[in-house]
Amino acid sequence: MSAPTLRSVEFRREREASWRDLDALVERAERRGVRTLSAAELSRLPGLYRGAVSSLSVARAISLDRNLVAWLDALCVRAYGVVYGVRRGFLAACRDLLWVRLPAVVRARRAALGLAALALVLGTVVGWATTDADPARFDAYVPASLSDDRGPHASTEELRTALYVREPAARRLAHFAAALFTHNARVGILSFVLGFLAGFPTALLLFQNGLILGAFASLHHGRGLGLELWAWLLPHGVPELSALVLCGGAGLLLAQGLLFPGRLSRREHLTRCGRDAGVLVAGAVVLLFVAGFVEGVVRQTVLDPTARLGVAAVLAAGLVAWMRGGRRAERAP
Repeated sequence: MSAPTLRSVEFRREREASWRDLDALVERAERRGVRTLSAAELSRLPGLYRGAVSSLSVARAISLDRNLVAWLDALCVRAYGVVYGVRRGFLAACRDLLWVRLPAVVRARRAALGLAALALVLGTVVGWATTDADPARFDAYVPASLSDDRGPHASTEELRTALYVREPAARRLAHFAAALFTHNARVGILSFVLGFLAGFPTALLLFQNGLILGAFASLHHGRGLGLELWAWLLPHGVPELSALVLCGGAGLLLAQGLLFPGRLSRREHLTRCGRDAGVLVAGAVVLLFVAGFVEGVVRQTVLDPTARLGVAAVLAAGLVAWMRGGRRAERAP
């Protein structure tokens, strides 16, 4: 047996017991949580970790067995996570994601979000103006599944009645699920996913949904129902349109990661943009749930236009407070 081999065997024999102890403690902490360790075991853990790091340094310096070095390296990484890692519960992690991380990403990625909002607004303006000029465009812009006999051929009274319809209580939950998981959720998901196609389909999809909104606005304003329409639309529209903008911004971020990597590699830049895009989509999911609840329950019980506008104002103020609350959380010591 050569001298390096003997040296490796002796080195391992002298320290292997402490490595095994550390490995057992780390494995138990990973599987059952740090709280399952006793006070004595917790007090031993840092010392065992420092000893393993020292052993790893020596093993690398004297070029010991490659497998031993790799095993020690993996053990030190795992032990570091147990000794220094912050263990948070699921609710704490969700709170950090939505209350701190999301507002920070919204502020950092305001350019992409601004472009998404601009596409939606431009579509609304174009849809309104062209439907005013030619009411027949309403059917071209608005799918039949969304118009629900509320097109140009409906009478003014029929349009007004649709804005104040009260559904039976037994249908509210179904209405909530349908509103959440059909058109709005599909548009949001597509806006995000289509970002991989250079972002153009994302902007086009947002523009198309703006056309729908503009066509509805043109029809109702032309019948003298503008106030009633916005009172009907805004309570669920505030969270719903905000969710669409977040998803659209996330899709444009993916496009940015692919097309404009800058000094970073394309893979690294896409990874960074993808993380922020995921945070935006998480916020959009929450807003879609809020929109679905408002559309399926609140809007069926609150029929007065002033009260509906009040609900919309409260939701808008809550959205602003959400973003500003995240700023305060970042500054807190």
